[in-house]
Amino acid sequence: LPPAPAHFSGRAETLTALSRLLDPGAAPDGHLSTVAVLTGMAGVGKSAVALHVAHELAERFPDGQLYVHLHGATPGMTPLTPGQALASLLRDLGTEPRRIPDQPDAAAALLRSTLAPTRTLMVLDDAAHAAQVRPLLPAGAGCAVIVTSRSPLTALDGAHRFPLAPLSGEDSAALLRAVSGRDGLDGTHPLVELTGRLPLALRVVAARLAARRALTPDALAGQLAATAGRLRHLEYDDLSVRRSLAVAHDALRASDREVDRDAALALHRIGALDLPSYGAPLLARLTDTDEHRAEAALDRLVDVALLEETSYGRYAPHDLVRDFARELAHADGEVGEGGEGSGGGESGRAGEGGDRAARTPPAAHTVGAALRWYADRARQSLVALLPPGYERRERLRPTGGETDPVDTRPFPSAEAAFAWGESELPGIVALVERCARPDRTGTTPSPLVPALVRHLFPYLQRSGHLAELDTLGRIALDVARSVGDDAAEAFALTDRAGLHYMSGRLTEALALNDEGLGLWRGLDATSCVRRCLNNRGLLLESLGRYEESEEALRQSLELSRQLDDPYGQAVTFSHLGNLYWHTDARAAIVHHQRSLALGDVADSVLLRSTAHCNIGYAQLRLGEPDHAVRSFEQSLEILGDDEDWGGESQTRLGLVRALHALDHTERATRECTRLLGLAERRADQYMTGLARHRRGLLLAREGRTEEARGEWESALEVLDGTDSPVVGELRTLLADADATG
Repeated sequence: LPPAPAHFSGRAETLTALSRLLDPGAAPDGHLSTVAVLTGMAGVGKSAVALHVAHELAERFPDGQLYVHLHGATPGMTPLTPGQALASLLRDLGTEPRRIPDQPDAAAALLRSTLAPTRTLMVLDDAAHAAQVRPLLPAGAGCAVIVTSRSPLTALDGAHRFPLAPLSGEDSAALLRAVSGRDGLDGTHPLVELTGRLPLALRVVAARLAARRALTPDALAGQLAATAGRLRHLEYDDLSVRRSLAVAHDALRASDREVDRDAALALHRIGALDLPSYGAPLLARLTDTDEHRAEAALDRLVDVALLEETSYGRYAPHDLVRDFARELAHADGEVGEGGEGSGGGESGRAGEGGDRAARTPPAAHTVGAALRWYADRARQSLVALLPPGYERRERLRPTGGETDPVDTRPFPSAEAAFAWGESELPGIVALVERCARPDRTGTTPSPLVPALVRHLFPYLQRSGHLAELDTLGRIALDVARSVGDDAAEAFALTDRAGLHYMSGRLTEALALNDEGLGLWRGLDATSCVRRCLNNRGLLLESLGRYEESEEALRQSLELSRQLDDPYGQAVTFSHLGNLYWHTDARAAIVHHQRSLALGDVADSVLLRSTAHCNIGYAQLRLGEPDHAVRSFEQSLEILGDDEDWGGESQTRLGLVRALHALDHTERATRECTRLLGLAERRADQYMTGLARHRRGLLLAREGRTEEARGEWESALEVLDGTDSPVVGELRTLLADADATG
């Protein structure tokens, strides 16, 4: 065996499991014959673990320990053939070279015969694939084998696999301290994350610190933080993260296999696009292949440890692989000097053959192709989520600069559209943020950005992704204004007004809505004017401006009748019901019942669910909490598995209030806790504050005043600055608590 690593950190659970697996004394009847495969990305420490364990277990294998480096992914080396590896092992066992058979099968048989009566530990380091390893395996009952490989070698039957991840923060710091001799480095130091907690990168950094005592860890961290040059600083002597990663990529690129060349091209596209994660449909669009080939390419990148499958069908690179992919894209001209590209063009057609990855389009085309795909799929999500009617037609109508969609495949259901959004939303946000950053060429932002956000709005609103809606909506508005597209700007304004309404910022919402209303009137878009008037009435009612609210709602209702739009009429009757709640709760219920009837005509689950929710609030106003509970329950039953966070959260909040009024404290607390969890999961600060306010009231009812005070303080912290009337109530509650405390 080569020497054990001088410095070793972490891996306690893996070491224990390997020791137990490879212990001949623990095997039934002493029959061991075990194969352990250590897998993981380049530089993760597979060889170090193998040698550390082999030396620890050496005494258990008194007949010897064998080691062969298979060079499956060694920079500058060609992988050993099975015949070469067999010859090396047989020579180590004392076989005279002239007695080693030329045929691999015969050599493998001789190796098995030689090892059969022995207790021998074999380390096969850096295997390329299962076919390279299989002929080398002994059959003796007392033998064991440790294999290291970037590939999981799933074709190797009977093997026990140990995938290695990067080290923990504290273990990374321990390795840095041991190799560099620098005390004071802990798991929170920037160097830990800048090296990706990868042992090879950690050793390079530690070696540089050991060689240059004047170089401080903070100064080196500053060098690494310049992302464009991080890999340049992760090279020292014969240690290089870049070279280790390049071995796998270069082999893929030079391969005669289509799937390997596809994988190399996919890595280039990943470097040009630089999203948090990827799926086969997007990569198929970017590589001009079908989804089956794209998935095979991504799986191949997993096989060579250049990607990780983080969940079914989703792939992401390690941070240092991400840097390597960026370098590939830069070298091929996919990433400009500024690392940006925001154009809206289509992806170019890549050539066939071994140099396919080299003939890549510029970054603007890669980004533009991704943006087009996202806009097309968001458009289909809108079709799946919005009922037929004026709003769907208006949102689907192209505004200035948009082109016809390319990917027109429909989602089979609303659930499928929501699932697509959940998996792709982080990538959409990253891509849109990138497109919003000006590049050095002065490229005009793509009009696809506001189109994408406009199409995505129903998903974002109904799923309650308010933080993402805020980010995307702000960028969409800026881009719409920069390209001079009044219709796109009007949509962006009114959609941001909806976000502010859901966040309790009613005054800001009204200003945005009115600005959008002015644009729609100038564009003579009657259905959009109707929708803005409807929203204006809702906002004015929430602000206590009741006469103005009724005027706007009556205007909206008249336009809905002119348009013969039952859906629009239903929404307006709902808002009129909310207006009448303040003065005549019975009249409010009548309006909500009219909305319910129109919801049946429009066959809208959301309208019916909302009507029952609003009836519940009117019943609370009338002092009928028992009836209100049933109305809220009906609302949730109608909604079922459909996503509508705004409606669901208001219904659950009303249910908590009704249960509280009935002194059903235990169930009210349970429902309030559920609401709070749902709100926090969506990062909905406004609803989180409202739920905490209610939970404080429930705690106060039980005499738990200090806990109640804590909930109210938390609620006030997030609600302060909104237009919610709860803010005043919270201040009163806290003042009373202070007075009695």
